[in-house]
Amino acid sequence: MRKTVGFFLFIVLALPGWALTNDTTVLRAKPVFGKEARVISYLLDNNHYRKIHFSDSLSSVVFDNYFKELDNNKFYFLSSDIQMFERYRLRLDDLTRTENVTPAFEIYKVFQDRYRTRLKDVVTNLVNQNFDYTADEYYDTERDNAPWAKTNEELNDVWRKIVKSQALSLKLTGKKQEEISDILKKRYERLLKSFEQLNSEDVFSLYMNCITEAYDPHTNYLSPKATDLFKQQMSLSLEGIGARLTTENDYTKVVEIVPGGPAEKSNQLHANDYITGVGQGKDGEIVDVTGWRIDDVVKLIKGPKGTLVRLQVLPATTGVKGPSVTLQFTREKVKLEDQAAKKKTINYSVNGRNMKLGVISLPAFYMDFEAYSKGDKNYRSTTRDVRKLIQEFQTEGVDGLVMDLRNNGGGSLTEAIDLTGLFIKDGPVVQVKSSSDKVEVGMDDDKGVAYAGPLVVLTNRFSASASEIFAGAIQDYHRGVIAGESTYGKGTVQTVIDLGRFINDAEKVGELKLTFQKFYRVTGSSTQHKGVTPDIKFPSALKPEQYGESASPNALPWDVIKKTDFKRTPDISDTVVNGLEKNYENRLKFDASLKRYVVEVDDLKRNLNETKISLNEANRKLEMQDAEKKKAASDNLDTKITSKEGLPVDDLSKLKDEYLRESLLILSDLITRHIG
Repeated sequence: MRKTVGFFLFIVLALPGWALTNDTTVLRAKPVFGKEARVISYLLDNNHYRKIHFSDSLSSVVFDNYFKELDNNKFYFLSSDIQMFERYRLRLDDLTRTENVTPAFEIYKVFQDRYRTRLKDVVTNLVNQNFDYTADEYYDTERDNAPWAKTNEELNDVWRKIVKSQALSLKLTGKKQEEISDILKKRYERLLKSFEQLNSEDVFSLYMNCITEAYDPHTNYLSPKATDLFKQQMSLSLEGIGARLTTENDYTKVVEIVPGGPAEKSNQLHANDYITGVGQGKDGEIVDVTGWRIDDVVKLIKGPKGTLVRLQVLPATTGVKGPSVTLQFTREKVKLEDQAAKKKTINYSVNGRNMKLGVISLPAFYMDFEAYSKGDKNYRSTTRDVRKLIQEFQTEGVDGLVMDLRNNGGGSLTEAIDLTGLFIKDGPVVQVKSSSDKVEVGMDDDKGVAYAGPLVVLTNRFSASASEIFAGAIQDYHRGVIAGESTYGKGTVQTVIDLGRFINDAEKVGELKLTFQKFYRVTGSSTQHKGVTPDIKFPSALKPEQYGESASPNALPWDVIKKTDFKRTPDISDTVVNGLEKNYENRLKFDASLKRYVVEVDDLKRNLNETKISLNEANRKLEMQDAEKKKAASDNLDTKITSKEGLPVDDLSKLKDEYLRESLLILSDLITRHIG
């Protein structure tokens, strides 16, 4: 099971409430937990956009999700454990309303016993075992659909394969048996020690999020500690490498690189890479984090600004079967200017015509609210910065513009509306429907247009929320061409409610992040789930059911409301899009760089879907060698291609970013049509 954690931090999405403490006492529910649970249940029933009640059917969903959250790979619980607690399946709703969260702690107690027993057995027995690496067997890391084990013997075999796979990985790096046993022993002792530091607040937080996320994936309980971290994130005060992470099977996986952070600046770490080890400084021991909880990995990665951290990584380009690499980063604090819009100019010549192509990269929809509230006339915002960059482009005589919204997770709704206003005369940009069915229209009231020339908007799977509003409006107005991947599909709006408003208690209480509104395009179509479908789709290795809103079974559905009145521009027609798509399809056949990229995407797709790992030493060596050969061949081709078929050697042909390169070629075709 993939667990993508619920809210943004600079370093990573961190699982609300799984904080490390020194509390080693028996874990039991505090009275304040029941009060919080009752209030949260009331707020969900009466204020959530979905208008569903915490009923028996939802109780059943929470029941299943809690076991999955505790044991997502089905390594510890037996089917008899689940059966023992079936008495609670349809009662969690009623118990919650009566301030009773005891089931969470009863179930956790069994999990705690299973976890301790299993890891102690691994440390005592399995790590010292001399495995037979000539046997032809596999370990499958994907256990989502596996049934709960009926006996300990079944789990014993699963764990034998887990430890054997890890031991074989170490053996292939040249480690001797004694070293392998020592490394594995320390690894599992660390896991056990970390586990013992979890406290009752952590258990309650996990349980409450199973309830809140049964409504939708963006509704979350924020424990007091998680609330503090959320506020730190909102002020961009956390320091680290700048990567959004998730847990996938045994691994910590990179979901997204945060613009402006060390990882993005170094171009070493990429989405879909797996982090398997973390080391401090230049010489610190690299701690193996395979199988760790994500917050424990975060604890190792984050640290003071200016300090070094080393990551051991399995690159997505070679997959779980390939060799690991070690990367080094200097931790930094993300700054507003690092998140700000940036521009560059690309020179391109085709058919005797010289073109200047402008690119504006937009990592987020931001606004310096603090400076604005203080009356600072020079406050920073997305729209202000982009307007300035457009003016600079116009002075330079740029022929066309690409707005690069890849990995832009959204931000200010106002900025999304205002930015759209730079490209259209005036009119509605987005519709927002509340849980009370009231629909409000976000309008661009400024009749001025900052840029009226050829426009391409580049998106990927991680363009979300405000990005989807902007891209959707540009597409609906026929103002520009959308190219790239379908967007994330987050068409909901959240508000944060302080539970302290409803609870008078000496204990500190948390907050509830609640979905209460939904976005719709001016056509009436929701951006939820489906996102924005590009006019011209690029090759993608990412499946919607695995990445984006569609990956969550509890995501709100796509739907349609009444369209609002708006006037399309004559800039883009079906004929224009068909012509651009035809040219793109020709490049897919004849452009050497694009053809190579399609092959790389297919390889990456196979790597992402590969979950079986050979436990045969000879086979594993062959797999690693094959992965290395493919990567070397790709790298070698990079150095050989100095000009592309049909393209001169210029700024565009030198681009290694195939998505950007292709969007610029589409822009050049659009310019030719616009001028010609």
